[in-house]
Amino acid sequence: MSFECAKEFVTKAGFGDRVLTFEESSATVELAAAAVGTEPGKIAKSLTFKVSEEPIMILCAGDKKIDNSKYKQTFHTKAKMLTPDEVVQFTGHAIGGVCPFGLKKTVSVYLDESLKAYEEVYPACGSGNSAVRLSIAELSSLTGEPQWVDVCK
Repeated sequence: MSFECAKEFVTKAGFGDRVLTFEESSATVELAAAAVGTEPGKIAKSLTFKVSEEPIMILCAGDKKIDNSKYKQTFHTKAKMLTPDEVVQFTGHAIGGVCPFGLKKTVSVYLDESLKAYEEVYPACGSGNSAVRLSIAELSSLTGEPQWVDVCK
């Protein structure tokens, strides 16, 4: 169901022809990069956290990690990732297919500056064997013109 919701969201926005599905898993950055045939940095990794008990999602380049001090400076709290059950509860997507499209509930989405190193990126599309090819401007538009943050190292 998660893939269908995400694909419907992307399709309604006019990007349905960009959705990729794979026979093999794309549930990790390395697997997704291999499936797409690109470098790991171009995989837009979706990370979910709690800030004041509210869920947030940060999309960053696949080869980057959260810098705890930058995160705390930006969100004024320690980075606390959602549990796998909370990820499904808030996003409707299971880990490995988490994306900012077709979300089950309202989740604040942020884009990390690390994405700006690429013209196009590949976020998941709701399943552990899918992705969607988007320019940075298209990703920003599809996610509601979210705030850009610098929280990665």
